[in-house]
Amino acid sequence: MADETCCTPTRKCMILACSGGSNVGQLSNQAAVELTKEGFGSMYCLAGIGAAISGFMQSAKDVDEMVVIDGCPIGCARGVLKEQGIPERNYLVVTDLGFEKAKKFDLDPLDIQKVKDAVRKMLGPDPVRPADDACCSGSDGE
Repeated sequence: MADETCCTPTRKCMILACSGGSNVGQLSNQAAVELTKEGFGSMYCLAGIGAAISGFMQSAKDVDEMVVIDGCPIGCARGVLKEQGIPERNYLVVTDLGFEKAKKFDLDPLDIQKVKDAVRKMLGPDPVRPADDACCSGSDGE
């Protein structure tokens, strides 16, 4: 029987993403959505932090891990955190991965995967799952 507590997250990973009006902003956003669905972390509301809503700001200050994904070097997500006095950690700019910013919104799943892979590489082993997640498979070790 699997250990009921072994799959409990050991630390929380907040994902804050640009959702800008370009392909790279939408790549940032979609990667954050998919990483959240996959259990890698949890996407939080960057606009709530920008609006200085206390609960959002406190969550950003208290979280164990944070990934900030900006679409381009303008760095809106980074600027929001700086403006609110929240230290940024684990910062990725999508255009640094070789993408060119454009006013296109048809996203290629391979491009989304490239952004997700870069985020995962930045943090190393999955921050919400043990490196050896055999206990999570439901196997009793046989």
